[in-house]
Amino acid sequence: MIPREILKKIRQIEIRTNRIVTESLAGAYHSVFKGQGMNFDEVREYTPGDDVRSIDWNVTARMNHPFIKKFVEERELTVMLLVDVSGSGLFGSRGQSKRELAAEIASVLAFSAIRNSDKVGLILFTDEVEKFIPPRKGRSHVLRVIREVLFFEPKRRGTDLNVALEFLLRVQAHKAVAVVISDFITAEGGGALPRATQTALRQANRKHDVVAVQITDHHELRLPALGRLTLEDAETGEVVELNTDSTSSRDAFALRQEKQLNELARQFRSSRIDSIQLRTNEPYSAALGQFFEVREKRRLRG
Repeated sequence: MIPREILKKIRQIEIRTNRIVTESLAGAYHSVFKGQGMNFDEVREYTPGDDVRSIDWNVTARMNHPFIKKFVEERELTVMLLVDVSGSGLFGSRGQSKRELAAEIASVLAFSAIRNSDKVGLILFTDEVEKFIPPRKGRSHVLRVIREVLFFEPKRRGTDLNVALEFLLRVQAHKAVAVVISDFITAEGGGALPRATQTALRQANRKHDVVAVQITDHHELRLPALGRLTLEDAETGEVVELNTDSTSSRDAFALRQEKQLNELARQFRSSRIDSIQLRTNEPYSAALGQFFEVREKRRLRG
């Protein structure tokens, strides 16, 4: 039996995210994440203005006048959530950890999906795939997804996005919307993506529609003035000492973090991957709404 406090937390997230979906994002989701293919519907007579490439030559030959194949959009989608549950996700300085924000974003996308009769699947990863929940529909399934993102206890602490993307390509045969929710902090990358990860993202994006959701805490971007601090890396265990009383040290740290964020955004763009940047201390609905708006404008342009 699931403990009452866990059920309460899941219910709170459901209520909060359902309101955002209802008020802001339901229509945007439907417009932006269109069907992933076209299904044959029927053959009908050709009318002026129809695309001649759609002519069914076999039927046309039998009937002695032109007919075309009519296709309809394949509406049903699969949304795969790839959620980073490595050690760095436990950090949060304003009452919400990155892991908790990841659960809310997963909830928003999952409830948007099931409102459109789409399937939702989940891959939890560290430097290995820790858990896989195959895509399904329904509220009870989404609540399970939220519970796993919030409370799953991983065996490992590191991060290896390549492993998760390779697993996605193996288990998801048809094109899906693959949303990677992570802080994208890796020991190798130092704030930017290693070359192997960039390659893996491009490969995944050729088959699927990959969206990157980067979650950071504002104290990871700018240090508070708290004197000398001893910090331990949640993934590698490395310990460093910092003097946060020094304005120049804080400014240098902030500049370095900003450069790394800009480089990561550039890498996403070069891989043709849409990205969303979220902070644990800021409301996320506006950022999600802007993301859907930009994608919709691009879709309408062509």
